[in-house]
Amino acid sequence: MPGSPAARADRPRFGWLDAVILAGVVAFGAFIVYRVDSVLYYRWNWSRLWPYIVQPDGSPGLLLGGFMTTIRLSLYGIVLAAILGLVFGLMRTSRRLLPRLLGRAYVELVRNMPPLVFIFIFYFFISSQITPLLGLDRVAQALSPGGASVVRVFVADPRLLENFVSGLICLALFEGAYVTEIVRAGVQSIDKGQWEAARSLGLSYVRTLHKVILPQAIRRVAPPLAGQFITLIKSSSIVSLISIQELTFTATEIAVTTERVFETWIVVAAMYFSVCYLCSLAFARLERRVQG
Repeated sequence: MPGSPAARADRPRFGWLDAVILAGVVAFGAFIVYRVDSVLYYRWNWSRLWPYIVQPDGSPGLLLGGFMTTIRLSLYGIVLAAILGLVFGLMRTSRRLLPRLLGRAYVELVRNMPPLVFIFIFYFFISSQITPLLGLDRVAQALSPGGASVVRVFVADPRLLENFVSGLICLALFEGAYVTEIVRAGVQSIDKGQWEAARSLGLSYVRTLHKVILPQAIRRVAPPLAGQFITLIKSSSIVSLISIQELTFTATEIAVTTERVFETWIVVAAMYFSVCYLCSLAFARLERRVQG
C-alpha cells in the first residue's frame, strides 16, 4: 500500500552524499560559465534571437517553425519505424528461409553503414525514384488554399512536401532496422512452450502471434522501444544534411546569419531536451501500465 511503512522505506532519500554531488555539479556548471565568459570574451545578446522564435505579430519564427517540423518528422517517423520494425522483426523470426534472409539483409545493410552515408544514398534514390511515383508535386499544386493550410500545419510547406516525405522515409528506414532487432529479440525471448501450447489448441500462426506471443513480447520490449523512439527524435537532426528544414537546419542558418552561435545552440539544446524529457516521462508511465 502507498502509505505503508514498506512503501515509505522504498522511497528514495536525499542524503549528504547527494548534497555533495549536487553541489559539485552546480560548482562545475558555474565554472564553465565563468570560463566561457572570461576566456572567449563572448558578448551575449539574447534579444537577437527572439524574433526567430516568435515574431512580433505572434506568429512562429524560423526556429520555432523548424522545431515543429522536427516534432512532425519524429511522430510520423516513429509510426513508420514501428511498422517496419514489426514487419521485419516477424520476418526475422519466421520459419521460412526467404523472409529471414530478407529481414537480416535489411538489418545488416542499415547497421553496418554510417548514418550519414545511408541518408545521402537513400535520399537521392528515394527522391528521384520513389517520391515522383507518389505524385506529391501534383498533389501540392492541386491543393486549395484551405487544403494547403492543413498540409502546412500537419505535414510541411506544400512546396517542400516531396522533400519532407523523402527525408521521413529515410529516417524511418534507418530507425526501423533497430526496431526490427528489438522486436526479434522480444519474440524470441518467449518460451517455445508457448508456441507449442498454442499449436496444440489449434491456433494458427497469425492467431498465435496476436493472442499469445505479441502481448507477452510487448511487455519485454517496451523499455528498449521507448529508448529507441527517443533516439529517433535526436537522430532526426541527420536529415538537416539533405536540406530538410527542421530544427537543426534552421538553427545552423540562424547562427550564421545572426552570429549568435551560443545563444542559438543553447536554445536548440533546450528544445531537444524538453521534448525528449517529456517523451521519457510519458514512456516511463506507459511502461508501468504495460508491466502492471
